[in-house]
Amino acid sequence: MRVMLLELMLLALATPAVAAEPASPLLGSWALDLEHSQIPADQRPKSVTITYKDAGGGKWSTDVAIVGSNDGKINATGTYPLDGSPAPSTGYQNVDTVAAKSPEPNVLVMAFYKEGMPRTTRTYTVSEDGKTMSETIVWLNINGKPEITTNEFSRVP
Repeated sequence: MRVMLLELMLLALATPAVAAEPASPLLGSWALDLEHSQIPADQRPKSVTITYKDAGGGKWSTDVAIVGSNDGKINATGTYPLDGSPAPSTGYQNVDTVAAKSPEPNVLVMAFYKEGMPRTTRTYTVSEDGKTMSETIVWLNINGKPEITTNEFSRVP
């Protein structure tokens, strides 16, 4: 019995500890700060909530719930690998494909496409305290000119 106990103890000491990676601070739900949004007031929705979930196998899922100024609702969803390869996205008329990569635990870069054409590239960055998330959007405006806008989100408890 003592020999068996000693063997188990030695085996436990010889087995390397596997450190679990901490969960990304991006995971969870985020609400758009409407008061400080760069979206023009006449185009501003009533609410935008983004929820990121770990879908397992190196994939995340995103659920974006938008309530428009006219109370119309959009619910866009997608599950995608974090290696930059394309995956389908549904629920938003101007996006059918998304590619995502997380170069740092608090950063997510997403490229949105419609029928193979780029629509926007968005970079999401969580603050050091984990309470706010910035969304930087690179896009072409109605005149075909490039623009960069930033929105702030607050963590939903």
